[in-house]
Amino acid sequence: MNIKLRLIIMNFLQFAIWGAYLTCMGTYLFQHGLGKNIGIFYSIQGIVSIFMPALMGIVADKWIPAQKTLGLCHAMAGAAMIAAGIYGLSAGDAVQFGPLFTLYTIGVAFYMPTLALSNSVAYNALDKAGLDTIKDFPPIRVFGTIGFIATMWIVDLLGFQSSAAQFVTSGGIGLVLAAYSFTLPHCPTSQAVESKSLVEALGLKAFALFKSPKMAVFFIFSMLLGVSLQITNGFANPFLSSFKHIPEYANTFGVQHANILISISQISETLCILLIPFFLKRFGIKKVMLIAMFAWVLRFGFFGLGNPGSGVWLFVLSCIVYGVAFDFFNISGSLFVDKETTPNIRSSAQGLFFLMTNGIGATIGTLSAQLIVNKFVFSNFRNVAEGSMATLSDSAREALAMNVWHGWQTSWFIFAAYAFVVAVLFALVFKYKHEPENKLKEEN
Repeated sequence: MNIKLRLIIMNFLQFAIWGAYLTCMGTYLFQHGLGKNIGIFYSIQGIVSIFMPALMGIVADKWIPAQKTLGLCHAMAGAAMIAAGIYGLSAGDAVQFGPLFTLYTIGVAFYMPTLALSNSVAYNALDKAGLDTIKDFPPIRVFGTIGFIATMWIVDLLGFQSSAAQFVTSGGIGLVLAAYSFTLPHCPTSQAVESKSLVEALGLKAFALFKSPKMAVFFIFSMLLGVSLQITNGFANPFLSSFKHIPEYANTFGVQHANILISISQISETLCILLIPFFLKRFGIKKVMLIAMFAWVLRFGFFGLGNPGSGVWLFVLSCIVYGVAFDFFNISGSLFVDKETTPNIRSSAQGLFFLMTNGIGATIGTLSAQLIVNKFVFSNFRNVAEGSMATLSDSAREALAMNVWHGWQTSWFIFAAYAFVVAVLFALVFKYKHEPENKLKEEN
């Protein structure tokens, strides 16, 4: 089978796993009395990313080939997600935070390293085939986004947005990819036997990249931008679903099929990924990342300004700019790290990049966002059973829903202001001179 096709299948399944629950888990949690824990569920992705990608990267660099490490991680993650889904389905409305969170955490802990490992496997396979990673990887990665969209739609159309069945769906796909990973091209481990320091023996040389001012600034801003990454994944679906209590918007498409509306974001991703080679060659790494940062400002701002009725076009615009916001930094950053590191620490360096973005940054972002949403949105439910307003009169329910909407608006504008500050600081601090002859070469 053609190597590109094999990597396309890998990427499709890799992100189909995530798409099954990432954008709708918040709605499931809210409707089952766990709304104030949404940030904790999403932040665990960041917490485990602080150490798990680096650890699995070390394992892949030193002992177990990356493609086999990828398969083992997916096997563990898939089994745990299926267990979480079965528990949620059996518990129904009596679902408890402790058991669900524990099983979910195990699944996420082994899934998050696969995001970096799959990149390492793909880059290695393309290099072996004599292909150009900058030119050939983005079109392959597009199919990851297509996989993400596919399971978003499946979960929405099957009515799983507010059901623990979304976890079972995710875990089942994970087990398929676990088996498939063992068929992928071999990734060599380091066979060096010379005397090494403890840091080198543990594969932690990637942290030495912080000695380079250029790389240090890059990783610091990776963290700051990572704050924005999971906010809309956790809160966009509950936000759209909250309009169901306002008669004017209750039957609109965006409220009834929030996941499908949000999937425009991933459709935008598929197009934006294809633009990355052109933008990198034309503008260079700094401008591409800066474009991504300002796109986050628009992403949050349009959510704050829109509604599912006459203002739904603003939601659509928010979803369109998401492709630029997410891809222009994440994919470009990954390629940048790949080109700036040596093969013996490449998997570790990719793990470090994910640590700063999906680890430290995303953890700070989701926990901070939860505090903001609790203050401006969920505080409105002080005297109402969380997730249910059935006991209120129609007029009282609509009034409460309007207050909730205004709380969401305030929250989105706060997120937009943060993204704007980060973008301005990055423009001032990150020093870079684009050289057309070597598009990704940076000044030392």
